[in-house]
Amino acid sequence: MAAAGPRSSLRGALCRQLLLTLVVFSLACEACKKVKFNIPSQLEADKLVGRVNLKECLRSADVIHSSDPDFRVQDDGSIYTASTVLLSDEKRSFTIRLSDTKKQTQKEITVLLERQKKVLRKRHTNETVLRRSKRRWAPIPCSMQENSLGPFPLFLQQVQSDAAQHYTIFYSISGPGVDQEPLNLFFIEKDTGNLFCTRPVDREEYDVFDLIAYASTPDGYSADLPLPLPIRVEDENDNRPIFTEAIYNFEVPESSRLGTTVGVVCATDRDEPDTMHTRLKYSIVEQTPRSPGLFSVHPSTGVITTVSPYLDREVKDKYSLIMKVQDMDGQFFGLMNTATCIITVKDSNDNLPTFRQNAYEASVEENTVDVEILRMPIDDKDLINTANWRANFTILKGNENGHFKISTDKETNEGVLCVVKPLNYEENQKVVLEIGVNNEVPFSRDVALRVTTMNRALVTVHVKDQDEGPECSPAVQYVQIKENSAVGSKMNGYKARDPENRTSNGIRYKILHDPKGWITINEISGSIQTSKTLDREAATPRNDLYNITVLAIDQDGRSCTGTLAVNIEDVNDNPPEILQNYLVVCKPKMEYTDISAVDPDEPINGAPFYFTLADTSLAVNRIWTLTRVNDTAARLSYQKNAEFQEYYVPVTVKDRAGQSATKILRVNLCDCTQPSQCRATARSAGVTLGKWAILAILLGIALLFSVLLTLVCGVFSAKKRKGFPEDVAQQNLIISNTEAPGDDKVCSANGFMTQTVNNSSQGLCGTIGSGVKNGGQETIEMIKGGHQTLESCRGAGQHHTLESCRGGPVETDNSRHTYSEWHSFTQSRLGEKLHLCNQDEDRMPSQDYVLTYNYEGRGSPAGSVGCCSEKQEEDGLDFLNNLEAKFTALAETCTKR
Repeated sequence: MAAAGPRSSLRGALCRQLLLTLVVFSLACEACKKVKFNIPSQLEADKLVGRVNLKECLRSADVIHSSDPDFRVQDDGSIYTASTVLLSDEKRSFTIRLSDTKKQTQKEITVLLERQKKVLRKRHTNETVLRRSKRRWAPIPCSMQENSLGPFPLFLQQVQSDAAQHYTIFYSISGPGVDQEPLNLFFIEKDTGNLFCTRPVDREEYDVFDLIAYASTPDGYSADLPLPLPIRVEDENDNRPIFTEAIYNFEVPESSRLGTTVGVVCATDRDEPDTMHTRLKYSIVEQTPRSPGLFSVHPSTGVITTVSPYLDREVKDKYSLIMKVQDMDGQFFGLMNTATCIITVKDSNDNLPTFRQNAYEASVEENTVDVEILRMPIDDKDLINTANWRANFTILKGNENGHFKISTDKETNEGVLCVVKPLNYEENQKVVLEIGVNNEVPFSRDVALRVTTMNRALVTVHVKDQDEGPECSPAVQYVQIKENSAVGSKMNGYKARDPENRTSNGIRYKILHDPKGWITINEISGSIQTSKTLDREAATPRNDLYNITVLAIDQDGRSCTGTLAVNIEDVNDNPPEILQNYLVVCKPKMEYTDISAVDPDEPINGAPFYFTLADTSLAVNRIWTLTRVNDTAARLSYQKNAEFQEYYVPVTVKDRAGQSATKILRVNLCDCTQPSQCRATARSAGVTLGKWAILAILLGIALLFSVLLTLVCGVFSAKKRKGFPEDVAQQNLIISNTEAPGDDKVCSANGFMTQTVNNSSQGLCGTIGSGVKNGGQETIEMIKGGHQTLESCRGAGQHHTLESCRGGPVETDNSRHTYSEWHSFTQSRLGEKLHLCNQDEDRMPSQDYVLTYNYEGRGSPAGSVGCCSEKQEEDGLDFLNNLEAKFTALAETCTKR
C-alpha cells in the first residue's frame, strides 16, 4: 500500500514549472490584483511557490506580511513555503499585506493556489478475487499544521493498498484522536482511503498522533498488515516567551570592576524546542535613570553584567531595567514579553574619612588625668552606621610615653582625645600629636591608592602649670643596713623634692608605716637611724626588702608618699636547726634513718652542714654512727647488736661559718615493720602540755583552794555555834553483830540522820542503838535529857534493844550542844556498848569472842552498824570510818580521847 500522488515523469515536472513561470510573468503587470499559482498537492518547506511584483502594487512599502503562516514573502516578492504544505482542497488562498508606515498606506495582494485534479481508476466489484499472500506496506510520513484554520474537515493524505488494483478494499483507522481521546479528531473515507481532520489541534497539548490504518476486503479478509500511521502536529509560533519572575531584584557592590555579574534573567517558551519558535533573545529596553548606560545583558543566556566601573552608591543607589525577551531569535515578527529588574547598589568603603581641619589645638593642666581635651569631627560619604562609615582613630606620633588615648564616639563618629597619664609642666610644656583616621574595614579602591588610605591631622596640646606639692620621685628608694647593727646607727634615708625649684628645702618627713618599728626618720633631712636591733630572720617575708612608707610634707601642707626599701644585710647569727625530734627505726627492716637541718640565715652563712655525735661516750658511739647524705642531711645508723629500746642521741650540726647547735634526738629502736606501729606509744609518751592546758590546771587548783577555804571557814563558824554536829546520828556506835537489811535514812528537821518509825504512840528513850522490828523501821536519834542505859532496859533471859526501852513521850531540847556535852553524853553509853561486845551469848566475859551473826529475824540482840558507816569530814572523827569486828582497840582509843 502507498500514498497516491503525482507520478509524472521528469519531463512533466519541467513542463509544470515552466507553466507556473509563464503564469507569474503574465500576471506581474496586474498590480494589487489576484495572483494565481498552480502547484502540486504537496510542497516541502522552503520551496519556491512563485514571485509577485510588489513595487508595482506599492513601491514605498516597508512592511510585508503574509496572512498565511505557511508561506513567507521576501522583499523581492518571492513566495516560499514556511513548512510542508498539503492542498486538501483544490484551491487555497492567502493575502500579502504591503504597508508604508510613513505615509500610513496599506495595500493587499491576493494569492490563489490551485492543484490539478487527478482521476482515479475505479475497480469493478464483480471481478474474481484471488487469494494472495499479505503484502507489506510502510508508514507514510504525514503532518498537520497547529491551529489550522481549515476548512474542515481538512484533508491530510490518502492511504492506499496495492491490493486495491484488483480487489475491493475498505479502509479504517484507530488510535488517539479516533477511538481514544481526543475522540473523533480524525476519520478516513472507507472506499477512497482519504484521511481527514475535523478541527484545529494545539501542539502544546498533542504533538503527535500514532494512528493505525487497516485495509480489508468486504468479507473481512485483511489484505495487508496494519499500518502504523503517525501524524505529527507542526508547531506554530503561538506562545509568547514568559519570564520566570515578573520583577527581578539584584544587588551589586559599588565600584565593581567591568564585567561584574549582576544577575541572570530567564524566560521559557511552550513552543516546540530547538526551533526558531523557542530561540529566545534577551535585551534591555530601558534603564532608569537613563544615562549613563551601566548594564548589559547577554542575548542568549540572560546574564546581566556591568559595562562601567563607575557605579557609585553615593550618586545613585538603585537602578531599574526593563528587560525584553523575543522568540524567533529576536526577529521583528517574533513574539515578545517584558519584565522589570531592580538593581540595588551596595555600599563599599570607597570614600575615605577626612578631618575637617588639618591642625587642632588643645590645653590641659598638669597632673590631671582621665579628662577629655578635644573632639575631632570627620566627614565620610559612605552609608551611615556601617563599618564603611565608622571611624578608627590612631595616634601615630607624639604619644611615646602613653599620656593620651583617642577613641571614637559611636553616636557622632567623632574622635575623642583624652589624657590618661598625668603630664608634667616642668618636663614638657607642649606636646604635638599626629593622628590618623580610617574605617573599620579596608578601603576598596585599587591597590595603587591604598598607600594613601589614611587621612592625618596635627594636634598641639599645651600643658598648663600648677603650684603642686612635693614630688616623691622615684617612688621607691633603697638603703642597705647590716643586720644586728647597733641601735642608733644612722644612714641616708628618703628624699623628696619640690618640682618648682627642684630642691628638698622646706620638706618634712614622717614614717607612716614601719612593720617592726625598727627605724626612725629625721623630720628635716629625711635620714634614718635604727631604733631597735634589726633581725633579718624576723622580717616578713624573710628574704624580701623591708619596706617603710614615708610621708613628705611641704610648707603648705601638701604631701606625697614614697617607699623606703631597706635591704637588711645578713649576718651569721643563727645556727642550723635539726628538724626532727622523735624518730622511729624498725629493726631489722630499717638499717638507718635520715635527719636534716635548716638555717634561717642566707645561703652564704648556711649549708653545707656538718653533723657529728655530741656525746663521745662509748655507750653512744658503739651503737650509733653518722654519715653525710648531702649538704643539709645526714644518716643515723645503728649497730646490729643494738637492743630494742628508746635512745637519746645528741647530735651537733654546724654551718659553713662555724655556727653550731646540739639537739638530743629521741630514737625509738622498735621491733616493727612500719614506723606507724610504734608512733602511737611515742605520741602518748611525748605529750606536752600547751599553754591553755596549763592555764586550765592553774584555774582548777585555784578553785580547789577556794573550796577548801570555804570549808575551813565553815568549821570555825560551826565551833562557835551551840549544839551537836549535823551528823550526830552518824557519830554513835551501834551493835554491829547483825546483817539485817540496810536502813532507809531520812534527814530530820533538827539535822540528825533519822529513820522512819512505825505508827507508834510510844516515846523514845534517850540512848543510842538499834532494834530490829518485825517488818518495821527504826529511829535513831540523840535527844538531850535521856538518862537510860542498856542495863536498865534489859530483861532476864533475853536480848533487848532500844525498842524495849521506849516509853511515853519525852521532852526534847532542840538546841545545839558543845563538844564537851557530846563527849560526856557518849562516854557512858559507849562503855555499855563495849561491855556488851565483850560478853558471849551466856553473858560471860570474853575478850576475843566470835559473835554469831546467823540470826537476822525479829528480836535479834545484835544491832546495826549502818549508821556508823556515815562520816563527816569537818568533825575529824576518822576513827569511825572503818569499824572492824574487834572493837577492843577502838574502845581504848575512844576512851583515851
